[in-house]
Parts: sequence; structure tokens; C-alpha cells
Amino acid sequence: MFARAIPPEVFARRRRALMEQMGPNSVALLAAAPEAPRNRDVYYPYRQDSDFYYLTGFPEPDAIAALIPGAEPEFLLFCRDRDPQMEIWHGRRAGPEGAKERYGADHAHPIGQIDNILLPLLENRERIFYPIGYRPDFDAKVMGWLNQTRAKSRTGVQAPTIFIALEHLLHPMRRCKDVEEIAVMRESANIACAAHYRAMQICQPGMMEYEIEAEFFHTFLRNGAGWSYPAIVAGGDNSCILHYTENNAELRDGDILLIDAGAELDGYASDITRTFPINGRFSGEQRVIYELVLAAQQAAIDKVRPGCHFNEPHDAAVRVLTEGLIELGLLQGDVDAVIKAERYKQFYMHRTGHWLGMDVHDVGSYKIGEDWQVFEPGMVTTVEPGLYFPASGQMIDECWAQLGIHLKTDLEERWQRIGVRIEDDVLVTDGEPEVLTAAAPKTIDDIEAVMRR
Repeated sequence: MFARAIPPEVFARRRRALMEQMGPNSVALLAAAPEAPRNRDVYYPYRQDSDFYYLTGFPEPDAIAALIPGAEPEFLLFCRDRDPQMEIWHGRRAGPEGAKERYGADHAHPIGQIDNILLPLLENRERIFYPIGYRPDFDAKVMGWLNQTRAKSRTGVQAPTIFIALEHLLHPMRRCKDVEEIAVMRESANIACAAHYRAMQICQPGMMEYEIEAEFFHTFLRNGAGWSYPAIVAGGDNSCILHYTENNAELRDGDILLIDAGAELDGYASDITRTFPINGRFSGEQRVIYELVLAAQQAAIDKVRPGCHFNEPHDAAVRVLTEGLIELGLLQGDVDAVIKAERYKQFYMHRTGHWLGMDVHDVGSYKIGEDWQVFEPGMVTTVEPGLYFPASGQMIDECWAQLGIHLKTDLEERWQRIGVRIEDDVLVTDGEPEVLTAAAPKTIDDIEAVMRR
């Protein structure tokens, strides 16, 4: 959801920072996200392209932005014109005047006039920055404008000859959040934490997974937010399916429930996973596995500091999990040898985190050349170790074998049907890591206390 919590001057500041990097004789072109049909004449709820929104704050489709450093104007926005009849049916539009008044465009024009107005602005520019290859229709538009400019070469007009992927400059800007972004992300996290708290309060055997999902949707909407991704509400053996989204099974007494669900507020995502017993009390095996994952997460969070690199939280989590699995007899061998052979992957097969921001899996490189990206203040990452023990079965074994992971098929039944993941959103600061999602209960004592109420 886009509630315009970030003021217009912040978007202007971002545009200036980008244009300073672009340099003279250049132009950047961005297109708004298209509307996406769901079926027949019904469309999915509209969600603006993240890069476009980051620079403009403009929430409508059928729009193109042009940034031209040193020109007059520097920021042009082409958008839908006002149309009283369409607005009666489909809602208000900003129109060119609103694009200037509310969104800071130096000049704004109806989208239908873009060819006549934009083409002269491309003349004698050396470089074009745009998101190359993401949208074939926009690629074709840019190439069409370029060829029309080339056609004027006999009149002395020079066409741009250098094409640079816009994300080369823009995505490093997005990776480090400014204070306004962090404030929105804190609020997004708080809304999602409240939903996870509510899920723990109401959960009981016999409910359906989608009933729990409905509580998340209710909490998000009543706080002006929406989903940041389709929720995972996975009970019992479903908790061992990493991206399970059917959410249509009955919750059984004695099983675990894994919920991976986050809110989106003003274009910024939260991403939280909590795992808890459906009946309100962890069994012995559930408790042991949960405490091991929690210890791994705490070790990983401690590595989210300036000067540490992105892979250090993962390495820390893997070591704690491997040591614990060997101690429990679920893996055999020396810790270093097991880690080197990646035998832990039969129980922990994913990474420990990813960048978070406007996108759930946010932009930004994880490596610079051969070296891992070093954490800097303002970066936000998830920290989400897990362990998964599905019920034994030939199909499960064959699926993992295709990935080169051979399961311990004689796993005792008491360990089966337990999937535990604990995920928080962590801000890199100058000092201690700030867990943005700390309000969602995650110790066993806190979870059981909430579920007793």
C-alpha cells in the first residue's frame, strides 16, 4: 500500500543524487509498472514499480519519467491526463497538473504526447540510463526513440551511443536506507508483528490454515497496509515446504505451525517468520529443535554489524545448527567436515538472509567481484535460519536427491513433521544490530505465555 508517508522532498533528494552520478549529456528513462490482468476484465490490485516509485513517488500506471541532468527541465513526468468519465469508474488521477503540484515534476505532459516532447530532449545526449531488458515493450519504445533520433544525423543531430543499465547507479542507492525509509520500515514491521502476535493468541487445533491467514489480512488492512508477499501458513508437514502457500489444511493438535508473513506499507516490506505449537505447548522434540534454531539466529544476528560481510551471519548459523544436529545424533562426524561436505543441507537447505526494502528480496549485490558485500549502516537484511524434518517418504527422498541432497531416511518418527524457521528484519547501525521485528514473540516462554491468554 502507498500512503505517501515519505514527503516529496525526499524523492527530489534521491533524483538529485542520481543525476549527480549520471553526469552531463545524459538522460535516464523509467517506466511505471503496467497493470496486470487477473482474468478476463479483472485486474490485480495495482503495485507501482519499485525503482519508479523510489525516484518519483508517483503511484499510477501508464507513466514515464525522464531525468536530464543540467537541462531545463530536469524532471519530466508523462502520465495519464485527467478524464472525468474514467475517474468516475476507476478512481482519481493526478493528471499533469497534479504531477507537478504533488509529485514535484518540473514539467508534466499527457502520456500521449511523449514522442513529440521527449525526442528533442534526446538529441546530442551521449548516454541513456534505463532498466535494460526488464520490459520488452519499454525496450522497444526506447529503441524507437533512439532510431528516430538517429534518423536526424544528416541535420547534425547526434544520437546517444552509450547505454547503461540504470540499476548500476540506482540499486546501490536503494541498498542503504535513509532515515525516512527506516521509519516506514519500522512501522511496517510493527504492523506485521501485531499480526503474528494475534495469530498466536487465536490459534488452536481444528482451525484451518486460511483462518489464521485471514487474521493477518485483517490486521494489515486495518492498519493501512497490505501483503508484502503471499503468506505461508504451514501446519505439520507443510512447515517443511519452504514456499508453501496453499494454506488450506486443518491444524492438528500436537503439530507445529510455521507462519512466514510480512506487511507492505508505503511501498516498504517487512518479512517475519514465527513458528509455534498449535496447541500452545512445545513438545520435547519441537522444543529442542526450536531452541537450536533460535540459538543459530542469535549467533547470526550478532554478525550483522559494520565491517562484517554478508555471508558471516550464514556461516555463524550453519555452525550452530551443525553442532546441534551432531549433538542430537541427527548428523555424524566432525563439525568442520560436515560443514565442508554440506551435509547439513538435508535439514537446512536455504540461505540465512536477503536484503529487504521496497522489495521483499530487495535490490543490491551480495558480492563485489569475488568478495562478499560488507555491511554498512542503513542496510537491512533478514536473518532466517531453519531446520526441516519432513515425514519420510519415497517422493520426498527423490526430490531432495535430485538436488544432490540425500536424506537420512531412517529418521525417527518423533523428529518428523517438524519445520522451524525464525526470521527477523535487522537494521545495520553504527553499533548493535537493531531488530526491527523484535515485537513479535520468539522465545519459548514468551510464545507459550501469549498462547495461554
